[in-house]
Amino acid sequence: MSPLRHALIAYLVVRRALGFKLQQAEQLLDQFLTYVEQCDETHLRLPTMLAWATRPAHDSGWSARRLAIVRRFASHLHAIDPATEVPPTDLLPWRQRRATPYLYADEEVTGLLDAAATLRGAHRVATVRTLIRLLAVTGMRVGEALALDREDVDVPQSVLTIRHAKFGKSRELPVHPSTIAALRQYLQRDDRPRTATQTAAVFVSLAGTRLRYRHVHWTFHRLVRRAGLTPRSATCRPRIHDLRHRFAVCTLLDAYRSGEDAQTRLHRLSTYLGHVDPAHTYWYLSAAPELLQLASDRLQRHLGGGL
Repeated sequence: MSPLRHALIAYLVVRRALGFKLQQAEQLLDQFLTYVEQCDETHLRLPTMLAWATRPAHDSGWSARRLAIVRRFASHLHAIDPATEVPPTDLLPWRQRRATPYLYADEEVTGLLDAAATLRGAHRVATVRTLIRLLAVTGMRVGEALALDREDVDVPQSVLTIRHAKFGKSRELPVHPSTIAALRQYLQRDDRPRTATQTAAVFVSLAGTRLRYRHVHWTFHRLVRRAGLTPRSATCRPRIHDLRHRFAVCTLLDAYRSGEDAQTRLHRLSTYLGHVDPAHTYWYLSAAPELLQLASDRLQRHLGGGL
């Protein structure tokens, strides 16, 4: 094994110890080192990195993404091998554009649930409706909900345990007893596939296996069409992930309307959502005009009272 391959293994170990999963990064860096070896090079050189990142003809965003992954590895390796060149940050500049959150109104969530009732099979209907409701009242990531096991549902304490979430973190979510009751009802349905006993998963398919994200994603898009929901702009389209945005916004709206300390609620919300940085939670809230107006009104009252 070449020194570069050994360095890659060490790099991945260090980064994963910090909580990064790096499945895609590992695959791309393996491909990159194969390209370096084909070039008969023993050190990372800028021309080689740029040539690999832009071949074959990728769109600018994907090429920049590839180069960014190599840049992080090169920065790590440069501390060990000064001969390693590190691509400047302004080479293939690209800034990821996040989709504008689609903030569902109450009647739109109801419309999605009504559309789910038209799916074939009572178990499938119950699965999709229970999943949508859970996402709406907890703000969980879709992957976190699908990863739930039966043992993660603490009935006496009304707590859900999220294990091995983003960045390898786990957390506990206190929920309303009605949420636990709905999950218990779903788990105890007579039409739950018999083969589901072979998996610990809460949400299972008709085959009795853990529900997969791509199937949920495909089904949700069908529900969006059946519910008559349409994009509000080119960057604001109804997605299942936006149920998480809705939960975050509704939580802060409730704090403002009830006169609570919104800043304290925001920090609690950040922890509840599993964010490692409260700045990520701020971004979730930036697309809600009503929330921004309430924050502005409170600021004006504060400033007015101080004059």
